[in-house]
Amino acid sequence: MRTIAKRTLREFWLKYPDSEQPLKAWHQEAARAEWSNPAEVKSHYRNASLVGDRVVFNIAGNKYRLVVWINYATQIAFVKFVGTHKQYDNIDVKTI
Repeated sequence: MRTIAKRTLREFWLKYPDSEQPLKAWHQEAARAEWSNPAEVKSHYRNASLVGDRVVFNIAGNKYRLVVWINYATQIAFVKFVGTHKQYDNIDVKTI
């Protein structure tokens, strides 16, 4: 799975340094993954939430949230949002 854009993750962890290692770990796992549907993502990340066509991952023990749209056919994960729990509460996951 290719992630677009790692730069978004990097910019976030520069602001929130304690998110760096958890985001890097997620990115490495996603890079090795070959998910073909949401159920496969859910089986690997039991705490992930499926919201419409987006997947919400809990990062750093649910301190941060990562919202990703996955194109399973092309094996690309598009980072739509990464933020604190408070920032996440102010977005509409389905449209971001």
